Amino acid sequence: MRRRSMAPLAAAAAAVALSLPLTLITAASASAAPSDKPQVLSSWTQTSASSYNAWNAARNNQGAWSAYGFDWSTDYCSSSPDNPFGFPFQTACARHDFGYRNHKAAGTFSANKARVDSAFYEDLKRVCAAYSGAKRTSCNSTAWTYYHAVDIFGIAPAGADSGRPAQAA
Repeated sequence: MRRRSMAPLAAAAAAVALSLPLTLITAASASAAPSDKPQVLSSWTQTSASSYNAWNAARNNQGAWSAYGFDWSTDYCSSSPDNPFGFPFQTACARHDFGYRNHKAAGTFSANKARVDSAFYEDLKRVCAAYSGAKRTSCNSTAWTYYHAVDIFGIAPAGADSGRPAQAA
């Protein structure tokens, strides 16, 4: 029986061992969010219509933003109606959920809650601006109620940095 040399096997094992750290670094880099993620998140959770429009455009093209690892999940207006009295609040609620979930994940919820809630209120008021007369008054009153509900009761999901008990966004 002829004895085979272990040198080729040892060389192959060394090559694999040497390339493993590079592979892990490359994989980690590929899965790491771009460095501007906090700025993008902040820009999409401002009170302005342009912030809302930028977020909504991204929401409609989530694949283009997949490297950022944003949480796009939503339960819309939670246990409240998504379209109370026929007012379409669903998308405003989705952006509010986006702000809560992603600032929570970033550990910046407490510092941004008031602004995210204010952006929600501005989004609702923009919905109401499409109406006139008594219908607009009714919509604005409903928007105020929704805003104050999240202002008072909207707290971070479990594990957020708020220090308060967990509830849904």
